[in-house]
Amino acid sequence: MTNRRGLAQAAGRWSATHRWAAVLLWLAFVVVATVAGGMVTQQEPTPAELTNGAARHAERILDDAGLSLPAHEVVFVHSDRETVGSPRFRAAVTGVVGRIKGTGKVRDVVSPLDPAGAAAVSADRHSALVQFDMAGDAVTAKEEVQPVLDAVARSAEASPGVTVEQFGEASFAHKYEEKLHSDYTGAETISFPVTLGILLVAFGALVAALLPVVLALTAVVAAGGLLTLSSHLVHVDQNGSSVMSLIGIAVGVDYSLFYIRRVREERARGNSTEAAVSAAAATSGRSVIVSGLTVMVSLAGLFLSGNGIFYGMATATIIVVAVAVLGSVTVLPALLSLLGRRIDKGRVPLLPRMRTAHAEDAAGAGRRGFWGAVLGAVLRRPAVSLVLCGGALLALVAPAFSLHTSDPGVSDLPARSLPVLRTYEHIQRAFPGSSTPAKVVVRADGLGGAAGDAALRNFTKAVEAASPQLSGPVTFRVSDDGKVAVATVGLAGTGTDDTSVRALRTLRTQVVPKTFGAIAGADVAVGGTTAASVDTNANLSDRAPWVAGFVLVFTFAVMLVSFRSLVVAAFTLVLNTLSVGAAYGIVVLVFQRGWGEGLLGFTSTGGIASWVPLFMFVFLFGLSMDYHVFVVSRIREGHDRGLSTDRAIEQGIRGTASVVTGAAVVMVAVAGVFGMLPQLSMKESGVGMATAVLVDATFIRIVLLPATMKLLGDANWYLPGWLSRLPAGVAERAAADGGAAAERAERPAERETIASGG
Repeated sequence: MTNRRGLAQAAGRWSATHRWAAVLLWLAFVVVATVAGGMVTQQEPTPAELTNGAARHAERILDDAGLSLPAHEVVFVHSDRETVGSPRFRAAVTGVVGRIKGTGKVRDVVSPLDPAGAAAVSADRHSALVQFDMAGDAVTAKEEVQPVLDAVARSAEASPGVTVEQFGEASFAHKYEEKLHSDYTGAETISFPVTLGILLVAFGALVAALLPVVLALTAVVAAGGLLTLSSHLVHVDQNGSSVMSLIGIAVGVDYSLFYIRRVREERARGNSTEAAVSAAAATSGRSVIVSGLTVMVSLAGLFLSGNGIFYGMATATIIVVAVAVLGSVTVLPALLSLLGRRIDKGRVPLLPRMRTAHAEDAAGAGRRGFWGAVLGAVLRRPAVSLVLCGGALLALVAPAFSLHTSDPGVSDLPARSLPVLRTYEHIQRAFPGSSTPAKVVVRADGLGGAAGDAALRNFTKAVEAASPQLSGPVTFRVSDDGKVAVATVGLAGTGTDDTSVRALRTLRTQVVPKTFGAIAGADVAVGGTTAASVDTNANLSDRAPWVAGFVLVFTFAVMLVSFRSLVVAAFTLVLNTLSVGAAYGIVVLVFQRGWGEGLLGFTSTGGIASWVPLFMFVFLFGLSMDYHVFVVSRIREGHDRGLSTDRAIEQGIRGTASVVTGAAVVMVAVAGVFGMLPQLSMKESGVGMATAVLVDATFIRIVLLPATMKLLGDANWYLPGWLSRLPAGVAERAAADGGAAAERAERPAERETIASGG
């Protein structure tokens, strides 16, 4: 019989009979993964990996030459009373130039007091910019910029009455990542007690509530170590690490709830703890594996995006889901077997325990309450329910068709959250575009000679002619061999808004072709913040259909094999697409149109962060499968036991309602915590995921799913003859294995074996 057991049942049974060994092995795995990860440094994506198109080509030209686009920085010098010509103002400029040069961390410093920097003086002459590049490459510059920031701070102290502030790519990234780390750590710290509180309400017992939280916490910790190691193969940025924590908490708790729920249900039927754990391994354990594999393969679709940000996110989330699945089918059965009925210890006064579906059905409680009444009405009037609920969801989906993506850039954080962003606003008012310039990379022979000089003069004149879309001063740096050069020029706008995009188009289509592009044999590409945003968005638009197609085809195949039903596989795609589409619609209304600015404390950029929609689609499609597989498995189990389709639907929905609700509440709460972070992109992803899960657990699972299956009747299980050779579905095997497991665990000899193994 052993060779016929499924993986989940075999793992669960081994863990239940070798309880302490399973627990110690899990702890050893977590410790080893954490220590190994702590011995190396997480590798972040290179600038070329973070973008696409011409912006990526610019980075590659520099990579081939052993160079990189430098991190551009400016020091803003301003006085309400003094002008550039006054001794005090000139002393402030001279002082800051000397101090930043003294750090040894900068190069190509251009003073506004020199002829080359004369354009960096405002029209009213009360403001000026000291411009320079960091000496290292753009990736490491944020780690090297602190001495420069300190030098600027000393200059500010030495220049009373004159404002001296620094902003640039390196200084912003340095402060931004400090803020991210602080905010994400705070969010993770809050999310665990919030999750514990929800589980206390759900279970009414401290031990039962702690178990899912402990599993999720250890899974996230172990996954963090593994992610650091894997980053040497697939680079991961801060977004990937942060999303990993959000996903890890959610799926770790979800999978534990599914398992614990089934154990409680089996015990309510009168089975022993051993029988209950064995049956749960064969049923919920199998669903966890199928759900986890579905989520992981769906997330693998992000590797089709062609962008390093998504590669890192895919790697991070796949690792944490895999670790959560591993813990759910190994150490969780061992802990449940060890605890036995002690899992109900630590009863919280005034909080009832979460009742099992079996007990609810026996007492008739499953038919009481708001959602019980809704389900009853849906099953009585499925056509009306389908039309009304489907129409409401389609109305939410409608705004999604106007979804527009953009890179929020510095707008990802509100100015009040970081002093460096207030500096950015000061610079933008006096020198629009100077803080985030475009960078024209040229590869050609003789750039350090007459041809390069002539092209630079023509370029400078063309920039002046294109004012105010393009603004000076123009900087120009040539490699030692004279074959590669980088010119920088300011773009109007914030760097990522429509004004900047139009200015970039002018630069690429009119200015560059007539200047640097006219050099014989020249290879020219425009990079920088605006170019990276535009080119990445264009790439995602091209790749999104491939990613979505991969996810849809895979989801259809999994559902077809799991439930041996063409109909179930088809309406799964429709229902999941509706829930994701509704989430898109809400995100567009709240963030793109700005309906939630006052409530959530942000300023709309007129678009959604470029990584959010694609990540939401892939992850939410996978996450929806958790609930869908769990619910439809129970419906199919009932059908395979001989229940009518109507009765199987009713019993399956009622029997899973509490655990799906509990899992959804946890996910909504965790996503909501991340949605309250100041970062605009994380607000968008948090609100989007919370909305999708809420829609999925209510409108989809309580209304559309039962209404659709009720109307379809026996057609739910339609399978064409040519597909009849598919292997037994997950629900069929779970129903058979679950009953057999419970029976085997009840045999005296089996119980003795289990007891001796503990």
